[in-house]
Amino acid sequence: MKDIDRIKIVFITVFTAVNTALGSLAVPFYLLVVTNIIDYGTGICASVCMGEKISSAKGFKGIAKKVCMWLLVLVGAIVDYMMLELSHTLHIETGFGSLVAVAVVFWLLANELISILENIGDIGVPLPAFLMKILEMIKEKTEYTAENEQE
Repeated sequence: MKDIDRIKIVFITVFTAVNTALGSLAVPFYLLVVTNIIDYGTGICASVCMGEKISSAKGFKGIAKKVCMWLLVLVGAIVDYMMLELSHTLHIETGFGSLVAVAVVFWLLANELISILENIGDIGVPLPAFLMKILEMIKEKTEYTAENEQE
């Protein structure tokens, strides 16, 4: 078997497992991963443009933060699962669904997109003001909705 075939098998296996585990959260999670990569890249470019020193320790810290974001989504999914199982056990209809994990993903996506815009601005590209306002509104609405759905 060729090396490329092995890589394809691993790639397909990983994506199938993630899709199965995350279900409807898969696409938002993939968007989060893509925005993590873009934010990391634009952050490096912004640092260079602003004359800041790039170090492996700083880079590792950035990667660790991105991985911890993924873990936050996992924590949200676990909380959703716990709420679902608890509602089944107690025979209570909560209508909870996957609210926590979805709220976490969209809050993180808004944060990452805001960071990307800030990095692009630091690089020197003019930004449309409305775009930052929209993202901040999404972040605030996500926080508000998640807090009020729990009451």
